[in-house]
Order: sequence, then structure tokens, then C-alpha cells
Amino acid sequence: MPLAISVAEAIPDEIDAIAFGVFADLVVPSARSIDAKIAASQGFTGGAGETMLASEQSGRLLIAVGLGSAGGDFELENLRRMGAAVAAAGNKCGSIAIDLTGLEVEGADGAGIARAVGEGVGLAAYRFDRFKSDAKRNHLHTVVLVSTSEGATAGADQAAVVVEVVSLCRDLVNTPAGDLSPSAFADVAIGVAANTGLGIEIYEKEQIVAAGLGGLLGVAAGSSEPPRFVRLSYEPDGVVDPVTVVLVGKGITFDSGGLSIKPANSMMTMKDDMSGAAAVLATMAGCGRLGVKTRVLGFMPLTENMPGGSATRPGDVLKIRNGKTIEVLNTDAEGRLVLADALSLAVEEAPDAIIDLATLTGACVAALGKDIAGLLGNDDALISAVEEASERASEALWPLPIPSGYHDHIDSDVADMKNIGAAGQAGALSAALLLQEFVGEVPWVHLDIAGPAFSDKNRGYIRKGGTGFGVRTLLALLDTYEPFGGKIHGKAKGVKVF
Repeated sequence: MPLAISVAEAIPDEIDAIAFGVFADLVVPSARSIDAKIAASQGFTGGAGETMLASEQSGRLLIAVGLGSAGGDFELENLRRMGAAVAAAGNKCGSIAIDLTGLEVEGADGAGIARAVGEGVGLAAYRFDRFKSDAKRNHLHTVVLVSTSEGATAGADQAAVVVEVVSLCRDLVNTPAGDLSPSAFADVAIGVAANTGLGIEIYEKEQIVAAGLGGLLGVAAGSSEPPRFVRLSYEPDGVVDPVTVVLVGKGITFDSGGLSIKPANSMMTMKDDMSGAAAVLATMAGCGRLGVKTRVLGFMPLTENMPGGSATRPGDVLKIRNGKTIEVLNTDAEGRLVLADALSLAVEEAPDAIIDLATLTGACVAALGKDIAGLLGNDDALISAVEEASERASEALWPLPIPSGYHDHIDSDVADMKNIGAAGQAGALSAALLLQEFVGEVPWVHLDIAGPAFSDKNRGYIRKGGTGFGVRTLLALLDTYEPFGGKIHGKAKGVKVF
């Protein structure tokens, strides 16, 4: 059951717990009283992430959450973390009221404050227990944000949508590949489209062949599960001649590596190789309910990458939708092959911008770790806009270059290009160089989310397993999207092109 997030001007009588923020040195913005002796006994000083439990005379639980120092460094992300701390401390409660009275963040209104706290508590309360026979259901079902701000209700409503769609993304990523084949993923997309008013087209194998999607077919060749290609469309109400943004998500529902098979340990989490497609579907699901004013298309190439008897062999050449050819020297570098087809189709829509998300390279994880995604592209304005949106969403991105002088990394002796770069060098960059061959002059950004799409531990509102990374950044971008232009022909900001 989805977590109910609402707003009230006062704390309801029928509530199991009350939570409130406390700044360092026990400064309480809501003016609620705090017992200094209890604080001292629990080592509570108001430091960021600390919690203190007490109770009213009635027995109702009180949860004080440390906010850290007040001042210029206090931002909306601090409130998301506050919400996460409330969810952790009150996880045995059915209902919690969170007192937002007196909380202020520079540049944020009441809606933004309510949304941030609601996102934090809702995302932290997420559980995936579909396959547990003795699932311990999450007790928390109701969160009431106490605020007199005029915009708080709108913020709470937005938070509820964000939590729901990020949870959808997490559910898809966490579902075992045996239960989420390409056709099963497409069925989920059909249900989402029906519930949210999205347009949808599903290409089955015959249509994929007719469309000339050679990369998708080549990757799918070794699997007994037929591929799918999903095209979603969102048309904003009341907007005349809207700009169009195409979102493209890599959808490898399981990646064995194909004939270039992965070691066993490397396959253990490869159900997550469709995280990009899951993020696109989840983002599209939120567009209408959040009032996005941009026309948005979502392209999801879906297949398994398996080592069957008909699998693509190292040395084979695949022809992509736009006519370019790729020599496959490593079948485990398959994501760029299916994305090449999807990006080619995206260009045919003549969009204002294309953004793709993919768990694409281990090289990006080696460079940036598990918490930061790579940000690459061909347009300074679009790169900056995506980076700014990620900062608002607190989903960490780091800009990487696409140096034209590295193009020889993907030059092939027998085809237009090869699907791997120079051994041990710039793997994330050579992958982006290949993708760039399929976007033409359209402003484009590539997000390599191989690191942060899946977490091996719980941390605040990030839960172990699929994280839903990218959904909040895309929604933040689309919320304020304006047309961009000025392709920079391979030059990333501040990066010398050799």
C-alpha cells in the first residue's frame, strides 16, 4: 500500500508519533520543548543524522532529529535526510506527524520544504518483499506534515508522486530477471501507460526486424526470450507546439555477457542492467501528475544478453538503424549496441534534446565510484541544465569529456566502428564516443549510471538494491525545461579536444 503523505496545520490527535527537527546546540525551530537531560543521556546534540527518542505523558512517541548547523549550508537535501531519519526511528509506528513549523531553507518555499521531507521519509520507508514468504510489512502507512505554509499541500502531493514513481523504478530493478523478461517489462509499461494516460507502442520481434534495429537483434540473438522495443509518449495539456525531449533507457533485463561471458560473481546483480529503462518508464509515469509542460518520449530497447547457440559471436558485424555498422569484439559491451538503435530512432523524431541513461561501463564505476554517475554529452547548455537538475535532486553527477582525439579507440578494420575501446583506457569515454555517432546534431546527454543504480547497503533514503537513480533528476529537469541549442561538436566544458 502506498505511503499516504498529507498536510495539517496542527498535529492530529490520532497519531502514533511526533517528529521534529533540532539544530546543533539543541535549537528547536518549531519551538517544541526538549529535555536536556534526556538529550545528554542519549548523546544527542542536534548534529546531522542524530535521533533522540522520548515520549509524552500519554505515551506517544517523540522523535527529535538532528539537523546540524543552521545557516547557508542548510539545504533541501538536509530535509530529505531528516525525513529518512524519521522513517528509520519510527519504523514501528503506523502514523507519524512531522512538525515543519519554523523550518526555513534559503531559496525554498513551503512547497519545496514539504516535498523534500516527504520524499525523504517516503523513499526511506521503501521495502521490496515480494518474494519473502514471511514478509515483515512496513508498519508506517501515514505521514502528516504539520505546516501552515500555503504551498505545503502541493509539496506533499508532489512528494507522494515522486516516491511512487521512484518506488516503481526500484521494484523493476529489484525483480529477478526470471520474472522480468523483456515481454514482462513491456507488459508493465502497458499497465503504466493505461494508468497515467501515456501513449504506447510495443515493437515485437517482427517489427524490430522491419525497423532495422540490428543492434537490438544482435544482442537478443542468444536468448530464448524475444526482444521488445517500447515507445512511450507524453503530451502536455494546454501547451501549443511544445518542445520535445526523448528519454532513452538501456533495458538489458539480464546480462550474462553473452559469449564473452562474465565471471559468476559479476553476474550476481545483472538483473539491474535495465535500470536505465526502468528510470525512463518511472519518469514518464510522473510527468502528467507533476504537470510537466514538455512533450516527452521514452524509448526502451529490451532484451536479455545470453550465450545461446545462436548468439552473436566476437567478430560479427551488426548494422544499426541509421545504416552505420559496428564490429562486435566483445559481446559484453552490448548496451551501446541497443542504445545505438534507440538513439537513431530518437533522432528521427527531430527532438530538442535526447537524454539516455544506461548502466553502461565498469570503467565509469572505477573512475567515479558507486555513488556518482558519469555525465557526458555534446551540448554545453544541456549538460549544465542536467547538472543543475541533479544538484536540486541531490543525485550526484560528474562531467566527463568526449575527446574527439580518442576516436581511434573505436575505429574498426572491417566496419564503421567497433564496440570496445583501447584496452584498459577510457572505457566510459570510448562508449560515449560510439553513442555520439548516433545522435547527429541533436543536443544530447549520456548518463552512465553503472555505479549508483544499485546499492549494496542501506544509507538514509537510499535502500539496498535498486535505487531509482536518475528519476528525480529527470523530473527536476523536465519541471523547468527550456529549449537549448548550440552543439559544440565534441567539446565538453573546459576540456581540450586533441
